[in-house]
Amino acid sequence: MTVQTEQPILCRPHIRPAGGQVELSALMRIIAGKHGPAILGGNPSVRGVSIFAAEPVEVFEFHLSENEPFEKLGRVLSRYRTPDDTHLPAGVFSGGWIGFFGYELGRFIETLPQQATDDIDLPVIRLGFYDKAILYDHQRDTFSFVAVDMQGRPVEQKFAALADWFARAKQHPDSTESTDVPAVQCDVPDVGANMSQEQYFDALAQIHRHITDGDVYQINLSRRFSMPFFAGAAELFGLLNRNNPSPYAAYLAWGRSAVVSASPELFLEARGDRIRTCPIKGTRPRNGALPDEAPANRAQFNTLVQSEKDQAELAMIVDLLRNDLAQVCVPGSRYVSCARRIEAFPTVYHAVATIEGTLAAPPGPQRVEALLRATFPGGSITGAPKISAMEIIDALEPTARSVYTGAIGWIGLNFDLCLNIAIRTVLIRSGTAYVQTGGGIVADSDPQAEWDETLTKADALLACIQQSGKQLP
Repeated sequence: MTVQTEQPILCRPHIRPAGGQVELSALMRIIAGKHGPAILGGNPSVRGVSIFAAEPVEVFEFHLSENEPFEKLGRVLSRYRTPDDTHLPAGVFSGGWIGFFGYELGRFIETLPQQATDDIDLPVIRLGFYDKAILYDHQRDTFSFVAVDMQGRPVEQKFAALADWFARAKQHPDSTESTDVPAVQCDVPDVGANMSQEQYFDALAQIHRHITDGDVYQINLSRRFSMPFFAGAAELFGLLNRNNPSPYAAYLAWGRSAVVSASPELFLEARGDRIRTCPIKGTRPRNGALPDEAPANRAQFNTLVQSEKDQAELAMIVDLLRNDLAQVCVPGSRYVSCARRIEAFPTVYHAVATIEGTLAAPPGPQRVEALLRATFPGGSITGAPKISAMEIIDALEPTARSVYTGAIGWIGLNFDLCLNIAIRTVLIRSGTAYVQTGGGIVADSDPQAEWDETLTKADALLACIQQSGKQLP
């Protein structure tokens, strides 16, 4: 990594209680109206803290046509530093970078065919540095303001701006009633796809040959849907947060582009010297309008619990991620704290595991780079072995994934971070919304079942896209 020669900007974060309550949806609408909004969470399924930020003081973008992404990222992360006597709470955003890393960052880590066409043309990396934010602690049910004291940027002005945002959210609560979004089918006239059923089945046949030949054990194959989008991205995010609340939801908007995510999956969480990842492998439909004890839901739950295929998939990915973390963890510190559990989400059941470890390197830009190089993109959305799987994905999927199956989240001033796997994610670019879904393919995968799984995952997002258009005045 190139050594930073510029004098870093010293930053002292300050945290104050907000003193009051607002509706999360109302606060989201206020933040969404600001320049460069960045919202992480914002719905009841979040287990930790939701972040509401806007007006970044700097934006870093890296594009596919450039080179040396990690060198440039390292220089940017080194630009803002806290004094040596600053002690920030572990795992809490106290100012820093919010944004995304696109799946194609993997091209700068491994040598890949690079056959997929990048037709959406979003940046590979886009991060904004936010020196003020509103935090909501879901466990304590409390709001707080974070403002960073920086050179030439008085902290009291930032607290005043945060207080004004908060007051506006109080004055204008969200009056939007909860809307039950009906399921849609992915063959409706307005929905296009980058792969037909014939092309998808042919890709599965090629994957099965690769598995038979011993090239891979598993590949996560995906396909992309697209449809016109003329509503507001913030309205879509609000609709998803009501109808498909997810613990790692995210909203980023700039210019004519936006990223709206309802991701249930944690990619990486670094808190102090601890690292954690929670891969998802295995999905079944769930009717959120019915209790889990209802026969239909109970049958789907039990099928996922008992599925030997899904158990094998998750076990392979757990082993892959343990190997990835070995590159950055203290030897002997990695362990599987949960081999498999079934979690319920509004429209699906997922099988989830947790792997943890102790990081070997001290906090800093170099550690962020090392983490990304060792683990990116996530094993749950590539396959095993990872490099072979990525090569085959690039050859079989006709279009670049962009933000989909990359990572969205934050990197703090203390270099703690929290990044999701960008699944259940809508990319909006110049009047078109893109939704991509996939699943893990193994030797005994049934082509029709895999096809149906992509539809199940896409339907909830496509329905919300359609519904957000209908809610326009």
